Amino acid sequence: MERLLSGAQPAALSHSDETVEDPSVFALERHLEDFLVANWQSTLLGKDFDVFTEDGEPVGRQYPSDTGPIDILAISKDQNTLLVVELKRGRASDVVVGQIQRYMGYVKDELAEPHQQVRGAIIALEDDVKLRRALSVTANISFYRYQVSFKLIQG
Repeated sequence: MERLLSGAQPAALSHSDETVEDPSVFALERHLEDFLVANWQSTLLGKDFDVFTEDGEPVGRQYPSDTGPIDILAISKDQNTLLVVELKRGRASDVVVGQIQRYMGYVKDELAEPHQQVRGAIIALEDDVKLRRALSVTANISFYRYQVSFKLIQG
């Protein structure tokens, strides 16, 4: 308290738990989500899937579930597959596999009709060996890397 009153900078908060995300990470994921949804039709997933709607309204963004909000919920253009999309702003590890499986279980139990299958897609900047190992025995979850490009052009 004395350090704060004297104007000294407070010590930075840190943690060793890789599953804990700080507010800046959340903000970056939110920007990634904003961009992805705004440009959905131009993405690889947008060719086969649409963002989920209910009564004609798009509701597939931050779709509520009993295990937390689903980043993006989509449905195939032929209506046969529901797709749960989990976004990670940097490197994704094996922890995200359990997370997306929980969301997929919710979608299977609560939303999917008997003829519909549920798939998952993890989108991140990078992966690691733990994620690759976990996905190697998980047939219904795909991994996609995103790339960010920014270019200034003198006008």
